[in-house]
Parts: sequence; structure tokens; C-alpha cells
Amino acid sequence: MNEFENIKNIIRQSQYQALQAANYYLLQAYWQVGGYISWQLMHKNWGDKVVNNLAEWLKADDVSLKGFDRRSLYRMKEFYETWSNDEIVQIAQKTLPKHILTAGTSDLLNIDNQPFVIVGSVTPQLQADTNTIVGSLTPQIENMPVFLQKLTWTHHIELLKGTTSNEEKIFYIGLAIKEKYTVRELHRQIDSSLFERQMLSGHMLISSHPQKEKINTLFKDTYIAEFLSLPEPHSEKELHKELIAKMKDFILELGKDFVYIASEFRVQVGMHDYFIDLLFYNRELQCLVAFDLKSKAFKPEHLGKMEFYLEALDRDVKKETENPSIGILLCKTKDKEVVEFALSRSMSPAMIAKYETRMPDKKLLQQKIHELAEAGYFDRR
Repeated sequence: MNEFENIKNIIRQSQYQALQAANYYLLQAYWQVGGYISWQLMHKNWGDKVVNNLAEWLKADDVSLKGFDRRSLYRMKEFYETWSNDEIVQIAQKTLPKHILTAGTSDLLNIDNQPFVIVGSVTPQLQADTNTIVGSLTPQIENMPVFLQKLTWTHHIELLKGTTSNEEKIFYIGLAIKEKYTVRELHRQIDSSLFERQMLSGHMLISSHPQKEKINTLFKDTYIAEFLSLPEPHSEKELHKELIAKMKDFILELGKDFVYIASEFRVQVGMHDYFIDLLFYNRELQCLVAFDLKSKAFKPEHLGKMEFYLEALDRDVKKETENPSIGILLCKTKDKEVVEFALSRSMSPAMIAKYETRMPDKKLLQQKIHELAEAGYFDRR
């Protein structure tokens, strides 16, 4: 049977490579078409009616060509103009990890990343209202950035529809590549305002943890749990039960580097047993992450209990090669001043976050970010 398994693996690998190749050439085609239309409109060789004529001509000339209606053509133009912009390219180079920027499908396929040749000066012969021939010049179109090849066209449409600033686009494209998001997962993260929430997470830095530089990017100030079916008010038991039942959705909100270990994980101290609500392992931080659930507002005494759990984990559960455990107090609400006071003298890597069962108001979060930026908050962080 091992021989049969090898044959199956060969087939699966070939199918995967074929899909990668198809995606690469499809994105290249959309990039080039978008670049060509952008150039013609920019140089006023074309008007909006010519793009309509192009869509109609493609439909009539070759019925097998799908996805080239007027809206799709303008989406290709937007795709090209967005990612050929010098500003966003510079942000990507400063922000995205090197392995995302450099390795693409073209490398796997051993394809030179050269622009396609656009046919010469008399094509495409598109009839404008004046019956004149347009498209007499052939534009020079920049190469498509390598990292764009790692997502599908549907992913890119989701990014173009759901994001506004260059920083937001870079944030989501890097996350989608890293976490290998499906289109549905990417849509959910954009819809839940993950970028804005991450920007507003200001209290997450922990000075006592070896991985303190990464912590602020992996944990959130507010966790959105719109997938939970909870009554109002609800108990901690009901919250716990719903999170277990919707663990796949909860891990998407946490991040895919979180691996679920156990519910009500038992730690023994002296002659007593204690139970941690939820225990995870984070692969990037290489440490245990304990969640203590609170269906009401945060209270300072909650922190002492979490510190006790972390000490028990580090003494009896953590492996020698792992980093110190991290604790998250997940509360229904919290007073920022109470949180600040409670954490000011704490040396344990514990954080206080809140959960919400409805999607946040994206415009309000964006307004808050704008206000903080004007006040120089992000410059001080």
C-alpha cells in the first residue's frame, strides 16, 4: 500500500502545482490588462465608453472569455494601480517579512517574472462612438510584485473592496499569506476590523517576556466573537460552553498559530486541584497561553488568580525549551484605568482583554485611530 500512497502523493502534488501555475498566469493576465487600461485612460487615448466597448467586444468576439465585463475590467485597473504605486511598494518592503516579499509562484515554476507582450500598434481594434481606431500605442507595464502571486484573484478582490489605506492593505495581505486564509476567513477578519483593533491595542507590551516584541502583534485588546449564540446576560459557564462548541471560529479570531490543548486544564498545587478555563499553545511564541473567562467586568482580584495559574504552568507543565506562559483574562467589559492600575506592578506576563459578541463599528474605530494619530499617540509607541 505504500507504493499506492506514493502514487497518490504524486498526483496531489501535480494538481497543487497546476493550480499554482493557473493562478500565476491568471493574475499576470489581470495585471497586464489592468495596466494597459490604466495607461490608455491616463494618457486620454481612451474614455469610459471605450472600456464599455472593450467589455462588449470581448463578450461578442469570444464567448469562452468569462469575467471581463465592465466592472471586472475596472477592478483589474484598480488592482494594477494599487500595487504599482511607489508608496505602497515601499510600505510593503519595510513591513512584510522577507520570505513573503521574495518567494512566489514564479520561483516554484521557474518562470521569469517578465511582463507579457501586448500585441502591436493596431490591436486591440476597439470601435469608439466616433468609429475611430484606438489603442495605437503600446504601454510599458511594471512587473507584478512577487508576493501578490501568493493569493488568488478572489482574495485580491476582497482586499480591494474591504480596505482603504495602504497600511491596511499591507496588513491584511501579509496576514492572509502567513495564516493561509480562505477568502471567507479574510472577509471575516476585514469585517471584524482586525487592522483597527490591532492598531488600538496599546497595553499589550510585556517587559518580562522573552518574546515581548512579538506579543503586541499576536494579541488583541478586544476579541470579536460574533459567532457565539449567547443570551444577555450570560454566565461564564455558558460562555465557556459556546467557545468550546465554536472552537474553529475562536481560533480564527485568536490566530492560526494558536493550538488548542484543553478545556478546564487541571493543575495541582499542594493537595488542591485548580482548573484553567482554556489552555492553548502558541507556535510562534513557543509558549502556553491560558485563558480565564469572565462574563462580567474585570476586577483587580482576577489578576492574582491568573498569576497563580501561570506560576503553576511554568513550574509543572512548561517544557525546558519553551518560553514562560502567558495569561489572558477575557472579560465582558473593563475599565482602562482599573486595568492600568492592576498591571502597573505586575511582573507576570498576563493581559486583560474584552470580548464582544457583535461586529464593531468600523467607522468609529477609524475615527479613533485618526484622533490618536493626530495626537501623536502612535509616534510614542
